[in-house]
Amino acid sequence: MKIKRKTISGPGVLVAAAFIGPGTVTVCTITGATYGFTLLWAMLLSIIATIILQEMAARIGLVTGKGLAGVIRETISNKTFKAFAIGLMLSAITLGNAAYEAGNLSGGVLGIEALGLSGGFTIGNLTFNAWSISLGILAAIILFIGNYKVLEKILVTLVIIMSLAFLITAVMTKPDVIALLKGSFTPSFPEESLLTIVALIGTTVVPYNLFLHASLVSEKWSGKEAIPAARRDTIVAVVLGGLVSMAIIVCAAAIQAGEVRNAGDLARSLEPLFGDYARYFIGLGLGAAGLTSAITAPLAAAYVVQGCMGWESNLKATRFRVIWISILVLGVFFSSVGYSPVEIIQFAQVANGVLLPVIAAYLIWIVNKRSVMGRDTNSIVQNVISVIIWCVVFMLGARTILKVFGIL
Repeated sequence: MKIKRKTISGPGVLVAAAFIGPGTVTVCTITGATYGFTLLWAMLLSIIATIILQEMAARIGLVTGKGLAGVIRETISNKTFKAFAIGLMLSAITLGNAAYEAGNLSGGVLGIEALGLSGGFTIGNLTFNAWSISLGILAAIILFIGNYKVLEKILVTLVIIMSLAFLITAVMTKPDVIALLKGSFTPSFPEESLLTIVALIGTTVVPYNLFLHASLVSEKWSGKEAIPAARRDTIVAVVLGGLVSMAIIVCAAAIQAGEVRNAGDLARSLEPLFGDYARYFIGLGLGAAGLTSAITAPLAAAYVVQGCMGWESNLKATRFRVIWISILVLGVFFSSVGYSPVEIIQFAQVANGVLLPVIAAYLIWIVNKRSVMGRDTNSIVQNVISVIIWCVVFMLGARTILKVFGIL
């Protein structure tokens, strides 16, 4: 099979669309406003780690023709370990994504409201946000179509809008290029910045993206012949996503520390630099970020359940749709009524803190099994880099758990 496509498209863009959500926008905003360019190196490190892990996930998907959850379920022979892995994946991804979906939709609403649009209505004692429901319906329509090519085109368009919005805004701030390069390539640890560094890595190296990527590559391509195309697609898309994240940090760095607490403040705070254009650029970027993540989070949860249960891969299958609809409905409800599901989010943080190093370990193990991968196992260099990344994500997971329990 000859692969000719070299443009920015494919599963890699969907992965980039998934990790550049409102949470990433907010974390990058606070990072730039508080520390300027000094933590850009942490984002660069996150980009490299994401490329390595996502490439392995995509390679597994192409060689096996299955999703990551399904491969893990079939490869682990010990019943106890298998039950632990399935339980961890189901709880962390499905319940976690339901909680994060509310944040994705709320972030999208924040972008719409930054454009000067608002709306709501009351039923009984509950007040609903009309834009949150509208975004949920739009995400449902896109997912219900169940056609990978349509989904890809829509998300590519949204990613381009989001990328242009933040990149243009960053250029308009006229950053100090020397300081920008120094912050990108010289690691530094300003006072009380450790948890911010952890947050930057955690919003980029996302566990559910590994499952999403392994499943989506088989929707677009077939067989190991597509590995070079998938690798190129992953590198280009993740680098683009990383540049967008870095652009958000640059935008926020143009504001004096303390003026910006979230992405909504970023739009308002940049207005003195270039007027209402800031509101439109940030509003469009944040709205697109919210919608792309609102689409990919339920989709990833459905793929995980499908793999754990051994269901056939089919975007249009009723039970597949039931899963993503359930995640989407929960997210719309929590976002619309303004409810913050603190306990669920804390559980998701703990579960994902355990899940990321576990899944990274499974990735390294599976991608080195010749019985599964044949000749497409990791090279020595890939394994060395992978182990280093695993050590980083292990520390990330440990610190996330300790933070949730108030130990840090």
